[in-house]
Amino acid sequence: MAMIPSFFGNRRSNVFDPFSLDIWDPFKDFPLSSSLTSQTPETSAFVNTRIDWKETPEAHVFKADVPGLKKEEVKVEVEDDRVLQISGERNIEKEDKNDTWHRVERSSGKFMRRFRLPENAKMDQIKASMENGVLTVTVPKLEVKKPDVKAIDISG
Repeated sequence: MAMIPSFFGNRRSNVFDPFSLDIWDPFKDFPLSSSLTSQTPETSAFVNTRIDWKETPEAHVFKADVPGLKKEEVKVEVEDDRVLQISGERNIEKEDKNDTWHRVERSSGKFMRRFRLPENAKMDQIKASMENGVLTVTVPKLEVKKPDVKAIDISG
């Protein structure tokens, strides 16, 4: 159980997480849209794609739910300053004039999430795969060299 209450909804990320680079827009709740947000309530579920980040002894593993997207519609990039960026877009389904829509609940729009990778990340060995609507990005970690310990005999 977290010691810090969540003021930002049911998010698993920590407000004080130094690796998180979620873009905060102070104007997102104002009636006028800002340059960072052009989302509507109908698209907010997809735009705020949830991503899990776990660290294993061998790697940092990111998992993102991107149901209905093809791998060509998702982009994984790494910037020079150790920033992993996952982005994509789901287009709105084309409307046919003969169709009668009763409910539209599936979301559409663009999403982008950014994470600052720690110093122990192997930037040149990052791999990504997608299966059943889940994108998995694996960032191997540098091996921590254990110091050589030599026993010293005590004379006397």
